[in-house]
Amino acid sequence: MKRLTVRVRRLLTAVPRGWHNVVSLAAAVCVLAACSPFKPSEKVDIGDELPASFSRPSGQFDPSWKWWESFDDPELNAFVEEALSDNLTIRQTWARLRQARAVAVRAGADLYPHLDGSGQAARLKQQTRDGSRETTTRSEYGLGLVSRYELDLWGRIRSEEEAASLEASATEEDLHTAANTVAGEIAERWIQIISQRNQRRLLQTQLLTNQTFLELIRLRFRKSLVSALDVFQQRQIVEAVKAEIPLVEAREQLLIHELDLLLGNPAMTPVVISREDFPKPAEIPFTGLPADLLNNRPDVRAAGLRLFAAEWDVAARKADRLPAINLTGEAGFSASHLDLLFDNWILRLTGGLVAPIVDGRRRRAEVDRTQAVVQEDISVYREKVLIAIKEVEDALIQEKKQKERIEALKAVIEVSRKALDQAVERYRNGLNDYLPVLTALLSVQTRERELIQEQALLLIYRVNLHRALGGTWMSELIEWKGPDVTPVTKDGRKEL
Repeated sequence: MKRLTVRVRRLLTAVPRGWHNVVSLAAAVCVLAACSPFKPSEKVDIGDELPASFSRPSGQFDPSWKWWESFDDPELNAFVEEALSDNLTIRQTWARLRQARAVAVRAGADLYPHLDGSGQAARLKQQTRDGSRETTTRSEYGLGLVSRYELDLWGRIRSEEEAASLEASATEEDLHTAANTVAGEIAERWIQIISQRNQRRLLQTQLLTNQTFLELIRLRFRKSLVSALDVFQQRQIVEAVKAEIPLVEAREQLLIHELDLLLGNPAMTPVVISREDFPKPAEIPFTGLPADLLNNRPDVRAAGLRLFAAEWDVAARKADRLPAINLTGEAGFSASHLDLLFDNWILRLTGGLVAPIVDGRRRRAEVDRTQAVVQEDISVYREKVLIAIKEVEDALIQEKKQKERIEALKAVIEVSRKALDQAVERYRNGLNDYLPVLTALLSVQTRERELIQEQALLLIYRVNLHRALGGTWMSELIEWKGPDVTPVTKDGRKEL
């Protein structure tokens, strides 16, 4: 503060006489502005409220890891990379980010003086009312500069700039959230398409098996060894499998359409997925600590940035209740003849004070509103953190139990196949009717189709875990600049 006072004194001795009052006022205001009392409150820290570890403790999580590469499939990698550049939701978020950055620049523009230039030319014709009724004509020319500047006495402009800048950063985190979501959606559709193809192949195999059973039963029926009821029961199974195949094929096509949309392509764009079987899941990745989610989850980071932006907005609204000082500088030339324009000039510097007196409690209400926004954002931030922890825990427990479910289902299928073999053998020997064979056959085929669904679900749970852990790999996204929006005329030429 002492050094600043010395500099102000030196400034006063250097300015022309007669301007000391204006400069003294400006210098005093600058000193007060440097000591502005309106600052955001302390940041919200919930680290102590978080659990020490997840239910499955593991080592350090690598946030820069592109998790979809763990499936070791070049086609999936290509799909994700294409979507991260061509997906329309991501492109929309890029456009919103550019808007937010422009708003931040606009919010900070008042920190600098505004300088406008003007020029005018007028032709005046005047007639007198006396007896001569003489008409005179003259010309007037003018050229000038006008500069306006508001002294940020209480930090209102600076607070608004900080709030807008933080909002732009939060929008960037929204972009990262969208990228993480799109990558997960691509992986899920890829897994589901493989699942539907496996379902279709299994149904075709089961159809052949059921038709073979039907031919054997028909042969026994011709020999009068079984009744017509056995034939109709087996035909029922054959027709039921045939009815399932179109549904699976339709579902596969719908998933391909969804994948096309995620890639930013129209429906029915050719999609090449050559993999026939599910990839083998890798080991569960390191999850780190729950506190790491505060930095690794882009939606959590966005909520925290918006909380800080709201606090700066409160500071701006508080400063808006106090007086504001505006400085205006004008420099101009004027003359009645163009060649004499620069012979007559004027220079003026003025300062004005504007203080709110009665506004119907509008500014007070605005402070109350922004403070309520901060309280809301605190709850939003805490909720985002709790949701992030929940999603990680959900994915961990789902994958663990899903593996147990698949192993139990495989055991059921093995037992069901043995039961089918025994039922078929007893049926051939005439020891029982066809109902036990029918029951065992339906059990085996239903469990086989269910196994494919459960294996796909296991991989989707792994994708959910990766999405829940977040990461920082999204910072490597290449900015989408957008299409050329220059207007085009009817003849195809661009307008300037």
